[in-house]
Amino acid sequence: MMLKSLIPILRIFDEAKAKAFYVDFLGFAVDWEHRFEADLPLYLQISKDSCLLHLSEHHGDGCPGAALRIETEHLAAYQQQLIGKQYRYARPAIQDTPWGSKDMTICDPFGNRLIFTEQDQSQPIT
Repeated sequence: MMLKSLIPILRIFDEAKAKAFYVDFLGFAVDWEHRFEADLPLYLQISKDSCLLHLSEHHGDGCPGAALRIETEHLAAYQQQLIGKQYRYARPAIQDTPWGSKDMTICDPFGNRLIFTEQDQSQPIT
């Protein structure tokens, strides 16, 4: 047996708010969407570079308030891109951590925390 990549499932409650946040603001693309019927909950996959996330309106698929750490390159440039969009609900800042990374935390409209993290190359990993 060999483990492969992990794809987290985040709970969402509103398709329009989810797409405004993840697609319009963060720059993810919708890879696919699924509903069993037109009036049933949405399940979709989004991606940005090699980061894959599943978003689900289904009860029991994830719990609001989850936290994800997403390894990132060029975090400062991404932060400036996000600030430039003037998203109404977030103006993310980058913080230096005691463990030698730079982190930018953004909460989605459903209480999930996305922590974009980049190892600070000037700090040795201990």
